[in-house]
Amino acid sequence: MGFGDLKTAAGLHVLNDFLADRSYIEGLPGVKKALGKYGPADVEDTTAGATADTKDDDDIDLFGSDDEEESEEAKRLREERLAQYESKKSKKPAVVAKSSILLDVKPWDDETDMAKLEECVRSIQTDGLVWGSSKLVPVGYGIKKLQIQCVVEDDKVGTDMLEERITAFEDYVQSMDVAAFNKI
Repeated sequence: MGFGDLKTAAGLHVLNDFLADRSYIEGLPGVKKALGKYGPADVEDTTAGATADTKDDDDIDLFGSDDEEESEEAKRLREERLAQYESKKSKKPAVVAKSSILLDVKPWDDETDMAKLEECVRSIQTDGLVWGSSKLVPVGYGIKKLQIQCVVEDDKVGTDMLEERITAFEDYVQSMDVAAFNKI
């Protein structure tokens, strides 16, 4: 059934007459009609048997649960890929975490031999510790502090160990501070 041109009053009148005795909202009281009664008369109702054939929503497994058995081929393939991954992973060299540390080593007074103080600090030798450049920085009242750079392997050398070893030179060192700490 055609309604004609819906932009004209005649077409709207035909549509209005058609819709007047048909309810499209199922919540309203009324008698359910076949689909063909709601639309054009020549359309066949194919929905009657569709609900009986569809599966219940509970039967659909959208996330692929592990309840079902894995096929032997899939299990073999997964194991093979895991073995390949492990062999590649074991061939990679381990990354050594390093840090660059700038230390401020403060003397007792202006009469402290700063050359001897630096010699003492550089005498600390341990696996994972490399001393870098140094300079004397004025603090005040003629006192200078030693600023010294070092690179450490994080797993082998810590700032606590450095402080303990440096402050052990009691004749020269009053205190030690970490001025800068950067991961490399």
